[in-house]
Amino acid sequence: MSTNPVQTADSKKSFLSDLKSMGFAGIYRKYGTALIFIGILILATLSSDVFLSQSNLTNVLRQVVVVGLLGCGVTFIIILGHIDVSLGSVVALTGTIAASVMQITQNLLLAVLAGILVGIVVGAINGFVITAFNIPAFIMTLATTTVARGAILIYTGGMPVSNLGNFKIIGQGDIGPIPISVIILVVVIAISWVLLNRTKFGRYVYAVGGNVKAAVASGINASNIVRKAFIYNGILTGIAGIVLMSRINSGQPAAGVGYEFDAITGVVVGGTSLMGGTGTIIGTIIGCLIVGVINNILNLLSVSSYWQQVVKGLIILIAVILDVMTKTARVSKKKA
Repeated sequence: MSTNPVQTADSKKSFLSDLKSMGFAGIYRKYGTALIFIGILILATLSSDVFLSQSNLTNVLRQVVVVGLLGCGVTFIIILGHIDVSLGSVVALTGTIAASVMQITQNLLLAVLAGILVGIVVGAINGFVITAFNIPAFIMTLATTTVARGAILIYTGGMPVSNLGNFKIIGQGDIGPIPISVIILVVVIAISWVLLNRTKFGRYVYAVGGNVKAAVASGINASNIVRKAFIYNGILTGIAGIVLMSRINSGQPAAGVGYEFDAITGVVVGGTSLMGGTGTIIGTIIGCLIVGVINNILNLLSVSSYWQQVVKGLIILIAVILDVMTKTARVSKKKA
């Protein structure tokens, strides 16, 4: 079957016309994250011969799992216009508690349930205090950071938890060629996508994040939505903690440092606005992959960890600047 050259030319003109009408803001909103990801992949491939090896790509996927799980949960929080800076400490708390239960009982199911339960409790406390006392989420979760880290250090005496039996199967095991942890992440992505895009809860999250006063006026219980979002975030943080400790096959009370920054960076790079109201799960996962690939290539190139922090800091700064620029451009276009 031959292709009509006139139709092809018309479709190209239509596409270019659409891009022109969208402007920078529209193009970045629709294609920005994907284009950045493709660019990062090209740079990584050119920078190191090892990058495309199967072992390295599997390693990248395993490392992205924890950040991806955290990113899925905190996407809901950021769309609502809040923030959670306690993710790293809660990962250490939930993961080490799960490891401790595993050490005591040698029952994998009980260990997993214990870790998730701790995450639920922490998320519920965060959501309740934030909504009941109208405390900024940043302040509340900053307090949670210290409490969670201190609590797990007190519980373990600062010592790692070992002798975990088959606990490592979650973070190190495979089903065929696919790591179990990656399967867990895929399931979580699917559930999070459905929650955000196909349920009343997801619609209310966008409504509250976009304009809380309008949402309340329309009959939405904004406080209840925020509490549910923090509980869901707590569940995923618990799962992330379990996966991390299982991967290193040890309960490490000092683990998780910096994970909140990587997760928030992934979410923001993925197009979720820190001002609330916009964001997608797919964008978050692409953003987390970008962060994972950058971390990996910097390690392959033996770049100092100090410089890695500078790079990641600049990435989130640029992402926020682009977010502000695109929002300003959209508002200006509407007024015009």
